[in-house]
Amino acid sequence: MKKHNFYAGPSILPQYTIDKSIEGIKDFAGTGLSVLEISHRSKEFIACMNNAIALVRELLDVPAGYQVIFLGGGASMQFAMVPMNLMNKKSAYLVTGEWATKAFKEAKIYGEAVEVATSKDKNFSYIPKNYSVPSDADYFHITTNNTIYGTELKKDPDVSVPLVADMSSDIFSRPVDVSKYSVIYAGAQKNLAPAGVAVVIIREDVLGKVSRPVPTMLDYRTHIKAESMFNTPPVFTVFAAEQTLKWLKDLGGLKVMQKLNIEKAQLLYDEIDRNKLFVPTVNDPDDRSVMNICFVMAAEYKELEQPFLEFAKSKGMIGIAGHRSVGGFRASTYNALPLESVQALISTMKEFEMSH
Repeated sequence: MKKHNFYAGPSILPQYTIDKSIEGIKDFAGTGLSVLEISHRSKEFIACMNNAIALVRELLDVPAGYQVIFLGGGASMQFAMVPMNLMNKKSAYLVTGEWATKAFKEAKIYGEAVEVATSKDKNFSYIPKNYSVPSDADYFHITTNNTIYGTELKKDPDVSVPLVADMSSDIFSRPVDVSKYSVIYAGAQKNLAPAGVAVVIIREDVLGKVSRPVPTMLDYRTHIKAESMFNTPPVFTVFAAEQTLKWLKDLGGLKVMQKLNIEKAQLLYDEIDRNKLFVPTVNDPDDRSVMNICFVMAAEYKELEQPFLEFAKSKGMIGIAGHRSVGGFRASTYNALPLESVQALISTMKEFEMSH
């Protein structure tokens, strides 16, 4: 029976990435060595790193004046690195979920962090609007997609201060106007690669302005100067990321990917709205995530939550249990998830409805 992978992260990867990774584990770039044992200083891996960076630039149309780096770890380290490198006295945060909350907490260590708006009052089930960003803030931080609660900011905000975005769970799912941002960062384990690396896009002229000393390893300028090779990078993860970026390019780029993603998400949201058993956790269609589709049992069918999970698992649906803070169900429809998996989930929902 085919398995349909709806895990929120680490999550489904393109079959191309998996196949090429297997090849690389056996023989990396014709070296006769595995990518798991190759030196990060070898010319073959340097070429891999450089190509991965070039593909990020190409796919996102990164303008001149920006640098792209790969850093070991994940997005959580960036929660501290951003204020450490950018915040002199004051920062502003839009708090729309658990990860935004954690980023906001780290900023408070380095100065005055202002919460300009939050959706915590309704369990992060909407995107706040009509807020104002302090003009004296060193930067404004947003989290574009909220994996746990299923909300997404789908447009690039226009603000008068430097804009910083955690795009961990929707990067490469749609075109982005990078020129509106000073920093974009993303953990790889949603739409790019196995866990273990973060990609960071930085406008160079925002760096070097803080008065505090920044530890060498945590200074973005260190990694820019060393071309992501200041310390040993996660070689295999970067290699896998390069394969996914190649796959995205071959597919036709981010406009094509966005169209496919919207089609998948709309099909599933339409079924949630139609099916008597289920209700969405996000009511406003404009706020609904294209990447993480969250829904629960209708109140009168609450007792069917566990039976549906078991039924869905028997049909090959993997990883659809909702986060413990929301409950219910979460279908993560990342780039690599094929349309047939969404159709299979919809068929499962309809079949379960008919028997209840």
